[in-house]
Amino acid sequence: MLRFLILLGFSFLFMHLHVTGNISKYINMKYSYISYITIYVMFFLTFVQLIIYVKGDKASEDDCGPGCDHHHVRKGWKEYIFYPVLIFPIISVFFIPIATLDSNIVKAKGFHFDVYNDKDASAIHQFLQPDSSIYYGKEGYDEYMDKAKKKFVNNEQKVVLNDKDFLIGMETIYKFPGYFDDKTIQVQGFTYNEKELESNQIFLFRFGIIHCIADSGVFGMLVQFPKDIHFKNDEWINVEGKLSNQYYQPFKKTIPVLEVTKWKTTPKPEDPYVYRTY
Repeated sequence: MLRFLILLGFSFLFMHLHVTGNISKYINMKYSYISYITIYVMFFLTFVQLIIYVKGDKASEDDCGPGCDHHHVRKGWKEYIFYPVLIFPIISVFFIPIATLDSNIVKAKGFHFDVYNDKDASAIHQFLQPDSSIYYGKEGYDEYMDKAKKKFVNNEQKVVLNDKDFLIGMETIYKFPGYFDDKTIQVQGFTYNEKELESNQIFLFRFGIIHCIADSGVFGMLVQFPKDIHFKNDEWINVEGKLSNQYYQPFKKTIPVLEVTKWKTTPKPEDPYVYRTY
């Protein structure tokens, strides 16, 4: 019976995530069809387990009538020890509020981007600069980025990095910064203060999900205002300005910097994450 209840719980767990829309906080919605399939599979397995349970009870009654002297083996505690591991995810989703990633995650993990030191060329680091090259061969990636460059560079003089275009747009800017010299960039994100920054500088970030929350990263750029500013961490702002390049000592690398000409505070989006599109 316990197995039946656990399977039923997982079935309703996935349904609950889709109904509330919280499924987007765990996976790229490009793959939402997989979780839909999971719902049907889980309900099917629940139904099968119910049949097994009912047939098992009936067989026990038929085999053991009055005066039954069969020896029934009781299940030991070791056979039940894994059940709490299965029950915990169900309880946590239904009763623990879902938190979104914010600057506390950046602070907890540390703002030290060792990838810029080229210490480990084989490591996969997803931060600040989106990198899709790990999902393509060299030719495929070059073709992918050429299409992205044409989309953003050959169009109008103002590039708006909305939720849909944020990751691919940010990746294009980092890969081809010189092509954006005369363009106006508009982008929205949450603020993050770093002690090495000047008094008129701040990082502007979005958390991006490539496939699921396990491979999420914080992406964005350094923005520089015409005068000293003060934002607390996790304030959402919309900025507009021109791109320049600056050698940033902590990274030991030249990175794009947005020279801000216009900015305004904005409410936190209903869905603060951005997702990789294909």
